[in-house]
Amino acid sequence: MTGINIQFPWSNLLINYVKSIETRSYPLPKRYENKELALVETPGKNGKFKARIIGTVTFSHSFKYHNERAWLDDHNKHLVPQDDSQYKWNKNKPKYGWVVSHIKKFDKPVDISKRKGIIFTTGLLENN
Repeated sequence: MTGINIQFPWSNLLINYVKSIETRSYPLPKRYENKELALVETPGKNGKFKARIIGTVTFSHSFKYHNERAWLDDHNKHLVPQDDSQYKWNKNKPKYGWVVSHIKKFDKPVDISKRKGIIFTTGLLENN
């Protein structure tokens, strides 16, 4: 199974049905539309754990935010704080919303036996 790395706490918000749009600086590649992906939770700055698979996520499609107003109007879906220095709206950097269509939360996280890529990973859950 292919996976996507999502940092904590965003991963936790997604897997618990609180966040319905994942934001990125690039569109969702077409080959991953409507495809179940392993949700690899990475610790980011705040997590006290090693990367692990916490469930699966499916994105139906992505779209570009064309202006700050559209970005702000979707705040209740992407949950990125306006003062977040890394992920807030930046008119000089494209912003895309990846629409979550399905989430499957695992009862227990699955440890990843070896380091997996930066964005998309392959071969997950087959040998773990």
